[in-house]
Parts: sequence; C-alpha cells; structure tokens
Amino acid sequence: MERGAGSDDHRYEHDPGRALGRRALLIGVLVVAGLMSTLASAATLDEIKKRGYMVVVTEDDFRPFEYIQDGKPVGYDNELIEKLRKFVPFEIKQEIIPWTGLLAGVSTGKYDIAITVAIITKERQQSLDFSMPIAAVTDYYLKRKNDDKITSIKDLSGKPLGIQAGSALLQHLPQLKAKLESMGGHLGEVVQYTSYPEAYQDLAIGRTDFVINTLINLNTIVKEKPDVFAVGEAVAAPGYAAWPVKKGNAELLALINQFLAQERANGELVALQKKWLGIEMPDMPTSVTAEY
Repeated sequence: MERGAGSDDHRYEHDPGRALGRRALLIGVLVVAGLMSTLASAATLDEIKKRGYMVVVTEDDFRPFEYIQDGKPVGYDNELIEKLRKFVPFEIKQEIIPWTGLLAGVSTGKYDIAITVAIITKERQQSLDFSMPIAAVTDYYLKRKNDDKITSIKDLSGKPLGIQAGSALLQHLPQLKAKLESMGGHLGEVVQYTSYPEAYQDLAIGRTDFVINTLINLNTIVKEKPDVFAVGEAVAAPGYAAWPVKKGNAELLALINQFLAQERANGELVALQKKWLGIEMPDMPTSVTAEY
C-alpha cells in the first residue's frame, strides 16, 4: 500500500503525543546502535593487554588447517595457536565456528583475529589487514575418481560445481569462467556450501561434478578417500593465505607478525607445514598485495 491517508506517519502528524513517543523511540534505537557500534570496535593491543585476553576465532572443519578430532581442535593453525599462547603476555580465548562467520566477525570487531587459512584478496584487503603469509595456496578442482568424462579443464564446461560460500575461491571463479570461455565452453551451476565436507559428500553421490578448493586441502581428502576422489588441474592463479585482523589494527598486526617471523626464523613454521600440509614453504614473502 502506498503511503497516504492510512499510513502511520500521516496519523502521527495529527497526534503530537504519539509523534513525540515515536521520536523518543527513534532516539533510543540510535543510542543503542551507537553503543553496539562502540562495542563492535576491534580491541587495540593496549586494550587487549588491559583486559587480559585476546579473542581468536578458528574454523570448525577445514582439514588439514583447522578441525576437531576426538573433541579437540587440531591442525596446522591450531598448533600455531598453542605456540602463540606461549609468546603473548595475555590469555587467548578461542572460539570455533563455521567459516561463514569468521571474516565478518573480525571486520566488525566481534573477534580480534581469525587464525585460519584466509586467502588474501583485493576485496578482503579493503576491510581487513593480513599478517605475513602462513601458506601458499592454489585453487584446483576435485572430481570423482571414476568419472572419465572429466580429464582436463575443458571438460568442466557446463558441469555443476561445489564451492564454499564466502570463500576467496568463490571470488576466483571469474578466472575459471574466462578459461572455459576461451575454450568455447561456459561455467556451469555454482552450488555454495557452508563447509567442504558437505561439498565432498554431494560430489561423491553425483549431485555435483567437481569441487574447487586449495590443492593442500584436496590432497588431504584424496589421501583419506583415494578410491573416491582424484585431483585435477589448477583453475586459478597462485595466492597466499594469512591471518586477518580488522583494518587499521596496526599494533596487534605487528605483534602477530613478530610471532610469525620468529616461527619462520627458528624453523618451526616449516616443520609444521611439512607435518600438516605435506610440503615446505621456506621462501614465502613477508607481505602480499593481492591482484585478484
């Protein structure tokens, strides 16, 4: 219905008491919103030290970086968290949630840092600052091992694919789209999932024909289920993953980089890469400006 004689605003014009009450309610809402905005401001390093703890968020199921095993958080990033606990002069409070809430939670100040494999992208660098890289990553496709219809990137044309919602890999899809179009093909239906285990399950039963993830993650699932899945080719340019903090939180970022620099220098970072990722990355840059 259009605003007119029957609208609430029109009636308020002839009822000063109700109009005043409406304005008071509006002011109250604005005050609460302002307080919420203040509470959502990311804590500076000084504020973290004063309150005595830092809030860290990690993903719940992203092997081999972060996942739960026998009720305990394990993986590459979780081992780094344990080392970080010994490095910082305050407590670390860890929250474990699905991927879709991590970056938004950091950018709004709900969490101080996401210790996760967050791929650095141009879009993300607008609202987040990233630590030095913790891993080099490249997007590949995963297919069913017995699917002889897919032998190369060209064969992906028109086929439904699975990918994680809100991920950098989703932002990288235009690269695959361009590749397929240059071959006379086209990108098929894109099915987004909250977590990758769901995407792998749908691939296994044929609801999708391939899944896009980083090569490190895909090698892990193939190692676990070699009779079900096979890794294909790279579908995007190489990139780097790092830990994000809210844009402008420079002192906290400097502390995190100091810790990571120490772990690089003493060889612990490379040792954890070999243990969890199956490869060593000793020559990663200390900072990255994303091209995509």
